[in-house]
Amino acid sequence: MTADPTVPVVSRTLDNGLRVVVSPTPGLGVVAVNLWYDVGSRHEEPHRQGFAHLFEHLMFQGSRHVKPGDHFALLQGHGASLNATTSFDRTNYYESLPAGALDLALWLEADRMAYLDDALTQENFDNQVDVVAQERSQRMDNVPYGTVFEKALPLIFDAEHPYGHLPIGNMRHLAEATLDEVSAFHSTYYMPSNAVLTIVGDVTEFEALRKAEQYFGHIAPGTPPDRSLPQPLPPVAEPVRLDVSEDVPMPAIWFALRLPADSPTGRELAAVGLASSIVGEGDTSRLHRRLVRHDQTAMSAGLGINELIAGNALGIGSVHAVPGQGLDEIAQVFDEVVSQFAVVGPTQLELDVARAQAERDWLDAMSTAAGRADALSGCALLFGDPALLNERLPVLQAITADEVQSAAQRWLTSAVHAQVRVVPSATGQTEDARAVERADAAAGPDSSGAAI
Repeated sequence: MTADPTVPVVSRTLDNGLRVVVSPTPGLGVVAVNLWYDVGSRHEEPHRQGFAHLFEHLMFQGSRHVKPGDHFALLQGHGASLNATTSFDRTNYYESLPAGALDLALWLEADRMAYLDDALTQENFDNQVDVVAQERSQRMDNVPYGTVFEKALPLIFDAEHPYGHLPIGNMRHLAEATLDEVSAFHSTYYMPSNAVLTIVGDVTEFEALRKAEQYFGHIAPGTPPDRSLPQPLPPVAEPVRLDVSEDVPMPAIWFALRLPADSPTGRELAAVGLASSIVGEGDTSRLHRRLVRHDQTAMSAGLGINELIAGNALGIGSVHAVPGQGLDEIAQVFDEVVSQFAVVGPTQLELDVARAQAERDWLDAMSTAAGRADALSGCALLFGDPALLNERLPVLQAITADEVQSAAQRWLTSAVHAQVRVVPSATGQTEDARAVERADAAAGPDSSGAAI
């Protein structure tokens, strides 16, 4: 007999619009608090890229009743682990802690939601802009291939598209921003009616809802921003390429794809996910077996997806070539592998392995209070119903080989169309000057940003 993977879910909306999700797990001893705000890099003004990520840092710099640095100190003093992340679609703040410290976590989250402005100073703002600049330097600018993702996005999305830039931020935009603009951003997005609070673990439904009302119920709801989404874009049809010469150890090539947006059931994107797993995930994937093991022309090869909702999701493939290998040949083989898969579809073994891996990933995430809380917040914020979480696994288990093949035919065969090629600067020469001109035109004058 297998364990029931169904997650218990109770949800209520407070009078001020805060959506509260509770998933009790009696006897666990710990509780996870997860707060998702409906604000990510796709909500930013084109000339102020990085505000969502900046707030991920500013929210730990104090509020009316909390001194700078005390959010971490107080919770860690009670044995909590905590952090925050920013993505294209949302910003989330999360804590896992002993159940007895739940009140402290909720009070801290409520205080910075309601009263961050009281501690928002020019000094704090400037300090956190410097922190973001250091993060960008460490993760992107001074890392081999670190800016490739940033260069790839403008090949598949216009600069005005919600996914036309990455979350980490544009340092020039942040340096030019005023404190009034930062305050206005908080007022626009950090409000109960634009957030989901999820509480999972050793707490009863009654206690969790009572405490949510106690700490958050007094906060003014605000007017939630427009939640409309752009129309879906088709797969990239025309070839576009950017060639770059940088200080890197080996030639490499990235492939960017527009994919179907995630949805309440997520079935089409899940089929794409299974297809990309078979083609490009791990040492048993078709790309690895062909390019790394058989041809021995690549050091690594892979393909993966980012689950997004604003019209399209995003796919990224990459191959790090063996030094001296031509990227034209690498790209041709990549295309052959994907195209052949679209023609013949998956074997039963390939589908079973990919599905089993996806099921394991899902069950691993659900095995912790923090993982369940994050997933419930996502379903509530992005799709309006936290209970949809319990439909994800059955949908994954029901996807057929024909669906996986159709997903590859529709979405993956365009992978070779949008490319960023990087060659070592000591020996690298651009392979096609006209390709650079086409890619520069597609990228526009500014293509800043980076993943979180």
